[in-house]
Amino acid sequence: MVRAEPTRSEPLADRASPFAGRVRRNFARGAALYEREARLQRAVAWRLARHCRDLAIPAGPCADLGAGTGLLAGAIERLRPELRLLRVDNCPPLLAQGAPDSACLPWDLNGGLPPQLGGAALLGSSFALQWLEQPERQLEHWGGQLRPGGWLALAVPTAASFSQWRAAAAAAAVPFTGLALPEAEPIERAAARHLEIRVCRRLRFSRPAPSALGFLGQIKAIGAQASRSPRLRPAELRRLEAAWPNVTGNRLEWEVLLLLGRRPGAA
Repeated sequence: MVRAEPTRSEPLADRASPFAGRVRRNFARGAALYEREARLQRAVAWRLARHCRDLAIPAGPCADLGAGTGLLAGAIERLRPELRLLRVDNCPPLLAQGAPDSACLPWDLNGGLPPQLGGAALLGSSFALQWLEQPERQLEHWGGQLRPGGWLALAVPTAASFSQWRAAAAAAAVPFTGLALPEAEPIERAAARHLEIRVCRRLRFSRPAPSALGFLGQIKAIGAQASRSPRLRPAELRRLEAAWPNVTGNRLEWEVLLLLGRRPGAA
């Protein structure tokens, strides 16, 4: 990993929000397993990268925002060898799991983009926007930082995900404790304030989830368990587990918004 030097001080840990700090610590603990276990994230990153394969990208900075181990950046660079993307993430242990020769910048995106990405030619982000405090505001900021002719490529899971988990929680009379994901329509509107939208699709993905405890263990293994909801007590977990077989097909579904937009103007 080649660490990129920021042009101003990086956000201090004690200035970050408590939730952002919890997200960072969880992903740090799961960093060693992320590349192996994040199968859906890898598949979505490649799908998004394929939409970038034939874009006319102007000269300028390119970055993977909330890069983690660099799944999206690596996929884009495989398809576009002339591009080099800066991996930006608030979790240094995740960045360290990526390609050793990649340029990385530890940075809390809740504070906006780092200064060196002003006038960016390509900003990509996959499975990261949902972890930010104000996802719609941050997305609008990203679009506004692109140079004319620059591109934004986004994939983000939305609030329509996990209907089966919600049904099992309701049947068990326990709270749904997943992360509150953003609604698709406000995200689409935020992107359209600065961008000409070229692709806007809501995709459905499903993964096996034969048990509640097994699924919760899977997301914890990669560090994706942070939520603003209180954790279930042991008795509540047992009730959720008992209700889980009623989930149709023992599978969980994600809705993922895939969006590609261009900043108007000559490149």
